[in-house]
Amino acid sequence: MPDINAMYDEATALKDAANLPGAVAKLEEILAIEPTHVLTHQALAVYCQRLGLADKAIAYARKVVELDPKNPVSYTQLSIICQRLGRIAEAEEALARGKMPVH
Repeated sequence: MPDINAMYDEATALKDAANLPGAVAKLEEILAIEPTHVLTHQALAVYCQRLGLADKAIAYARKVVELDPKNPVSYTQLSIICQRLGRIAEAEEALARGKMPVH
């Protein structure tokens, strides 16, 4: 089985080399192996937003919230991505949901 951490490091190196499309492709390889890898979804949300892939960015950010619903940072990330993409109502909703207590 491939080493997920090594693959993630490769994606980070691609991003650091200003190759966001390459980083996205490598991260998507990780999800094909480990579909619940939260860090990968988080990175994909940010990279896709930077590439102007709004629907993909929001889908990945929503998946982070689904996988880690007790982490308020997940909601904050979704809110920021929505805001940057001009989806203000969705941004405000995500931020509000992040402030609600989760049991």
